[in-house]
Amino acid sequence: MTTPKNAEPASSAGVTPDARTATAIAPCAAEATERSRVALGSVPGNVHEAAVSGSDIDTENDATTPLLSVRGLSVRFRMRGGRYIAAVTDADFDLAQGECLALVGESGCGKSVLASALLGLLPGNAQTAGSARLGDVDLLTADERTLARTVRGRRIGLVPQSPAAHLTPVRTVGAQLEETLRELTGTRKHDLRAAAERAAFPVDHLGRYPHELSGGLAQRAATALALVGDAPLLLADEPTTGLDRDLVDRTVDELRRHVDEGHALLMITHDLAAAERIADRVAVMYAARIVEVAEATRFFAAPGPRHPYARGLLNALPERAFAPIPGMPPELGDLPPGCAFAARCAYATDACAVQPDFVDGIACHHPPAEERAARA
Repeated sequence: MTTPKNAEPASSAGVTPDARTATAIAPCAAEATERSRVALGSVPGNVHEAAVSGSDIDTENDATTPLLSVRGLSVRFRMRGGRYIAAVTDADFDLAQGECLALVGESGCGKSVLASALLGLLPGNAQTAGSARLGDVDLLTADERTLARTVRGRRIGLVPQSPAAHLTPVRTVGAQLEETLRELTGTRKHDLRAAAERAAFPVDHLGRYPHELSGGLAQRAATALALVGDAPLLLADEPTTGLDRDLVDRTVDELRRHVDEGHALLMITHDLAAAERIADRVAVMYAARIVEVAEATRFFAAPGPRHPYARGLLNALPERAFAPIPGMPPELGDLPPGCAFAARCAYATDACAVQPDFVDGIACHHPPAEERAARA
């Protein structure tokens, strides 16, 4: 199965690449400036201004406690003229050790913004609400010093959406990999060959600079940097972009081994074939909201997705109905008051003028026919 793998444009939510992202790849990079925290006004959830110390971080969990617990996570951006863009609204999900959650959806729906919020890498005009707890730490309230020195790279590894833009241009891949290993492990003795091979990065390219790499090689270099710290949680934002199918499978299988070793993985992707290969659960995002969360076995096989948008994503694949979803997603700065998918949905009724609640893994007024019969 193949699907378009275009990177989600950050500009859709008023976000631009920021030098602070480099600290998530190489923790020894210069500390980022303190992030601003401002009230959200009408956005649901509590405003975040508190800070925590690095000693508060504890990601030890028992079998029943999720490694990451996200509740009501909302992000909006203040634009010129006082206008706001709601990029993420009321995201709720848990992620356990040894589990992969694939976050899928069309470009511009807010997936990458959600990941940036978890790492504290949002620009200064971003406002957040809700909570995102990694052990005893709320990632949305942690100060920049805590995030830079004790979270990024050590507790959370990142495979960025645009790796070539975030690799240090004046240092070789090998030098960056060695420095990251030294910073995270505290020792100068490292096996760079093993670290590179783990992400299918050719060892004979370790002496090359980022500008000498293809897009695919840059992606693999970023993956190697994300894996070396052995962080409990890995955020992979389009980790297979620019790779051919064989390398996609190899990269996904390596990430799956990382999960099977007891780590957690949040994988943002347009590639539904990759998601099917690696995911335990699938979360579908549309117009800043998560509209369905399902077990991967159910989602990709029988009985299939429950939300009309999620069914449309699968039906657009060449291996399936090859029928694209009609219309275009709404702009995040001009969302309708009710269901954002109603204008593109064949099942839409007057009830869709009201935003549906997220209940039993789905936010929809019109679940599949068998569910409607059971509710009757």
